[in-house]
Amino acid sequence: MNILQKNQTKAAAVDRPAARLSLAYVWVAYIAFGVAALAGMLQGMVRGGIIELPSWMNYYQILTTHGVLMALIFTTFFIIGFLYSGVAKTTGGTLHGSALGWGWSGWILMVIGTLMAGTMIILNEASVLYTFYAPLKASPIFYIGTALVVVGSWLAGFGIFSRYRKWRRLNKGQNSPLFLYMSVTTYVLWMVATIPVAVEVVFQLIPWSLGWTPTINIMLSRTLFWFFGHPLVYFWLLPAYIAWYVCVPRVIGGHIFSDSLSRLAFICLLLFSIPVGFHHQLMEPGISEGWKMIHVILTLIVVIPSLMTAFSMFAIFETTGRKKGGVGLFGWFKKLPWTDVRFFAPFMGMLFFIPGGAGGIINASNQLNAVVHNTIWVTGHFHITVGAAVALTFFGVSFWLIPVLTGRTLTPTANRMGMVQTVFWSVGMFIMSAAMHTMGLEGGPRRTDFTTYMDHPLALGWMDYQRVMAFGGGLLFVAAVLLILILLYLTFMAPKGHTEYPIAETEEAQPVPRILERWTVWVGVLVVLIVLAYGYPIMEQIQHQAPGSPPFRTW
Repeated sequence: MNILQKNQTKAAAVDRPAARLSLAYVWVAYIAFGVAALAGMLQGMVRGGIIELPSWMNYYQILTTHGVLMALIFTTFFIIGFLYSGVAKTTGGTLHGSALGWGWSGWILMVIGTLMAGTMIILNEASVLYTFYAPLKASPIFYIGTALVVVGSWLAGFGIFSRYRKWRRLNKGQNSPLFLYMSVTTYVLWMVATIPVAVEVVFQLIPWSLGWTPTINIMLSRTLFWFFGHPLVYFWLLPAYIAWYVCVPRVIGGHIFSDSLSRLAFICLLLFSIPVGFHHQLMEPGISEGWKMIHVILTLIVVIPSLMTAFSMFAIFETTGRKKGGVGLFGWFKKLPWTDVRFFAPFMGMLFFIPGGAGGIINASNQLNAVVHNTIWVTGHFHITVGAAVALTFFGVSFWLIPVLTGRTLTPTANRMGMVQTVFWSVGMFIMSAAMHTMGLEGGPRRTDFTTYMDHPLALGWMDYQRVMAFGGGLLFVAAVLLILILLYLTFMAPKGHTEYPIAETEEAQPVPRILERWTVWVGVLVVLIVLAYGYPIMEQIQHQAPGSPPFRTW
């Protein structure tokens, strides 16, 4: 009996049309992931002084490739594929016509946009990094492509919303399934957060890159980007949280700790993860200290739902372990399925999120941020949050999601290889991010090619850390290749069979406050918070803007 044939439920499986849609999103995500992993490995080797790039390629080109494909394309495609599969599973195993139509329309538009933006990066016409900060100017085709990716993701979101509305209409007076509820929350966050970056791209960057306007309001463009940029982190995290709250408990044979607490945590994350962008701009001179402080306070409030999540997870682990015979203070810990990659990979992601969250508090603190701002510490921070906590969870999900979608099984051999891949990725990420954090505290800058700064003693002191970073990046690349090989096997060669889609339930029926599903209330509160946090500063940036900047190309 293989590892995924335990604890099977009688719930309907995801039907083939819905499975094909989810699989299409997931595999585009992993194609982007593979290219991004190669670019990241080359980037580390160059930064470590180990190799030199050929004359037809430059460092900032591969840096942009890595950032755009890994942070924007891989995550967005995977998240949509995962959410569509879970929404189909928890609402009857299928998707009605309009949801499938929206899903495929979004996929087509996102693929076109990805190809447009990716082609410009390959042609070295868009080496502007994933933040595409003005006054660096990319080809307008790059900006149009990124806009199409965003619009395509909106179309996919309409499919999830339409499925949610249909479920509510057919099940009046009932609470929606937790996976469905969390998916809707994730997409509400995404829809709201992407509006400002869409405004930046369509009304600032595209006309400016086409030469229709001679200059650009840099402060406004950066504010609009970070209005989107920090919620983007939670768009990455919320699907990982869905897997932690809903899927992992089923994998380990447990139950959801509290349905109400889970929903409340997601509502808090929605409310307090959007109006916080100024903590990324604490060193910007065009924003007053008072407004920065408001954003810092709202940022630190996000710690509360994160701690709620940590409490819920370890409560699930302990109660499950004790039901399996664990005794003593930590006896339950030994009863968890440590040899099951579906649990082991997300658990390693949870562990990485502990130092990642602590680093986030440092980055959001005005005085401490002044020490690490624009150093490679920041790069190390988001690698252990996104590159470890989120990525490892997505890997763990993939080991069962792809067999579900393809009608195959996770064999014991594939499970063991997945464990090896998880260890390689975890060790490589730990080594690389530790070197980045340490080097950042010594002043090592981010976003720079290999240089000794004319053999300055301080810069020479960074060289060992850069080589350690390159070694960690090499391990990550090996893990990435191994992951893709495993997923190819699970897609095309693994034995046919039934694989359970792990959806946990609460042990006993629990009353859930109805207000948690009144979206007009929560979206209204969110709009008020956004207006309070951004309304006046953005108005000031428009009315009293500094002299605009013409475009620059530095590569």
